Amino acid sequence: MLAERSLTHVCVKSKHLIKAGIILDVLTALRLATAERHAELDTRTPLAAQAPDLRAYHDHLRLLEAWLAPIQRWLDGERPLADLARRDYLGLIRADLAHPALAGMDSRVGGDEMRWSPAEDEAYRWGVAYVIEGSQLGGAVLYKRLALRLAPHPLDYLRGAGSPGPRWQQFLAALRGAVTTPSQIDEACRGARQAFDSLIELLNSSSAEPAGRP
Repeated sequence: MLAERSLTHVCVKSKHLIKAGIILDVLTALRLATAERHAELDTRTPLAAQAPDLRAYHDHLRLLEAWLAPIQRWLDGERPLADLARRDYLGLIRADLAHPALAGMDSRVGGDEMRWSPAEDEAYRWGVAYVIEGSQLGGAVLYKRLALRLAPHPLDYLRGAGSPGPRWQQFLAALRGAVTTPSQIDEACRGARQAFDSLIELLNSSSAEPAGRP
């Protein structure tokens, strides 16, 4: 039996199974709670095309803009995460969309209909932030793969401020300091799942086919 029944939604077949009396580390719990959603997105976003082009990058940015804008407003609201230094990912997305290489591409993704309640607690917010910050790790991988293919676009959103490693380590330290109890870990997992689900819902509502050259 798992030590905390509130955590039984995680993948019980994982090698990280909790033994009796041991509580999952928050990072392990978050990874397990979102693994299937993460895998789905890896195969469905516009840049998952076999040979993504600038149109695919444009559509990827539009998808992220529609997803992140309401979340960022919510995170920046009355109860921001005090230990998380703000980084303007939305600004980078919009700057990349405005680059001349994407001129004339004006399709938009419908807005995120999910409501982000100001009543949600801090642990839930850390779970949402985990998804945002974790996406920068994938962005760095995509930048290495696509920088030459999509030149002359600089792909500043994917490139970020260089290696995402130092910021990710700082984020994990703050996350582990803020989310420590079983109930907090459970709430963080709920927030992370909700963040993934909102992005998947945007994908499901889009009528556009994945872009890219054959």
